[in-house]
Amino acid sequence: MAQASDLIDEQAMQRVSKLRLVARTVVQSFISGAHRSVYKGFSVEFAQHRMYSRGDEIRHIDWKVFGKSDRLFVKQYEEETNLRATIVLDASGSMLYKGGGAETKFEYAKKLAASLAYLMIGQQDSAGLVTFDTELRSHVPPRSTSSHLSNVLNVLEATTPQGETNLCPILHNLSNMLKRRGLVIVISDFFAPVEDLVQALGHFHHKRHEVILFQILDPHELTFPFDNVAEFRSLENSAHKVKLDAPRVRKLYLERFTKFRERLSEVCHRFHYDHVTLQSDQPYDLALSHYLMSRQK
Repeated sequence: MAQASDLIDEQAMQRVSKLRLVARTVVQSFISGAHRSVYKGFSVEFAQHRMYSRGDEIRHIDWKVFGKSDRLFVKQYEEETNLRATIVLDASGSMLYKGGGAETKFEYAKKLAASLAYLMIGQQDSAGLVTFDTELRSHVPPRSTSSHLSNVLNVLEATTPQGETNLCPILHNLSNMLKRRGLVIVISDFFAPVEDLVQALGHFHHKRHEVILFQILDPHELTFPFDNVAEFRSLENSAHKVKLDAPRVRKLYLERFTKFRERLSEVCHRFHYDHVTLQSDQPYDLALSHYLMSRQK
């Protein structure tokens, strides 16, 4: 007779398999639509030449320089490593919003995170995962093995959004946790004071990380299509609620929301970060295309 724990484990594996299937389908859909691979990761970063010395590996000799100077030089590299990426996923209550999209912002963000991890690990790059709300809830360090992908998917599947967000302190702490330079992908709605985000994102810039911000928004957050008097409740704190005459406040809401997004883009431009806005009703391969194009810069 099957034990309850066996049934729970079986159900969990079925959910993870579905998430893996979504990730694989998204990645294969994008790749099949591309004529060539545009993503090469960090691979190696050339630093300088130096004179060849006995014992140096021949494969590092720069034969183009030899042809021009008739002297042997070898290439030195600052770092020889594949990409190390940390995917940072917002699991706070606001990500539970579902208005004009087919699913909640978190469901969309979770599948995006799974697809990115599937892509990077499939290319033998390292991908890790951090989830958070008011505090850091899980941390899976970057690795590149196929079994590691299952670890990432397990954590994604087990994560349920709840509580308030604490985005800026989390990013501060994360910048101190990441000891090696790499790529940080933050997936969130970024509902936090932008000026606080400036300092938090600046820490990554100081430590020479590359950063991509995927801002996940529901279509209703972008258009505010509500009619009549409506009650709005916080998904992060149920005690916070307010009644508004939606048509009367729509213009003010849209103006302030547009300024918020523009200011966030300005901050990203200042640090040379990519800021990609995605609606929860958009195809996932669109998100991947933005990501891959950013790797060409």
